[in-house]
Amino acid sequence: MAAGIGVRSAMPAPRLVALPARAIVQVRAAAFKPATVAETKAKFLEAYKKPIPSIYNAVVQELLVQMHFIRYSIHYEYSEVMALGFVSVYDQIMESLPEEERGAIFAAYVGALNEDAAKFREDASKMEQQASALPGPDALTPDASGTDLQKALARCSERAASGVFAYNKFVAIGLFRLLELTGAKEPAALEKLVKAVGVKPEAVNKDLMLYKGILSKLSAAKELMKEFLIREKRKQAEREAEKAAKAEKEKAGAVPAAA
Repeated sequence: MAAGIGVRSAMPAPRLVALPARAIVQVRAAAFKPATVAETKAKFLEAYKKPIPSIYNAVVQELLVQMHFIRYSIHYEYSEVMALGFVSVYDQIMESLPEEERGAIFAAYVGALNEDAAKFREDASKMEQQASALPGPDALTPDASGTDLQKALARCSERAASGVFAYNKFVAIGLFRLLELTGAKEPAALEKLVKAVGVKPEAVNKDLMLYKGILSKLSAAKELMKEFLIREKRKQAEREAEKAAKAEKEKAGAVPAAA
């Protein structure tokens, strides 16, 4: 019996074989059960029941669908750079709304995607503060042992190098925003940062052009809405003046003639 035990203890321990990246993705895909677009929309409407002004509603719904597909991509992983990009887009689009309403819609929006709205805000603010403190765009580099900002860029770079980085337009906008905060204005600075992170410059440029197009259309829509409201205010004032004049005339006609 002792001999049997001795033989057994001398046997080599089984080796742990590392799964290749493709196999890991296949395992993840097998257990991947993302929410549907309808479920995400329903969750948003449940969290924010008030009607959203028509000028914003179409854009909000479009962004929600886009963000849904990003959020439920098989390679999705939260990124501070993406959070900065999304917060930047949201704030520019919704800037005319009252702060309380803007915050409530944001919380409902991010919550509908099963993400933490407070974390989005906190990380975006942190990225902005650290980028603003840099001496220039050259200091905006991935560094796993650097600042929180540099570590965030390094995580993006590492995932891109491994082939599992889920690039999206909000990452592009986040990178662009970081450069803005360092005072960079040259296209070469954007290309340098994009390459350092491991993203294709062509994809970033395309997404930034689409982003600027959305802001341009929204700006034009806001101007039309502003003109419409001015006209409506003028018409309302005219109606009230006419009503007051009519009431005054009727009042004067009702006064009995003096004896």
